[in-house]
Amino acid sequence: MTRTVFCKKYQQEMEGLDAPPYPGPKGQEIFDNISKQAWGDWQAHQTMLINEKHLSLVDPAARQYLQGEMDKYFAGEQYDRAEGYVPPAS
Repeated sequence: MTRTVFCKKYQQEMEGLDAPPYPGPKGQEIFDNISKQAWGDWQAHQTMLINEKHLSLVDPAARQYLQGEMDKYFAGEQYDRAEGYVPPAS
């Protein structure tokens, strides 16, 4: 049986993650409140931010920036988008 959660991002019951994505309380919070779809959507957005803004994950400031943007993304607040990004035509 698939585990479901009430997704904080999409405000509905959806399939949950298989395991916490991070260790510790933050990972457990995501596991309990974020759907598999929302996590995948965030990972795609995070990858775009890393690439377009030339972030280095070795840099603690870049990791802190991404953590803040992730919190905003899941809370439904205004979050950064890559400047000048044009999605591919389908």
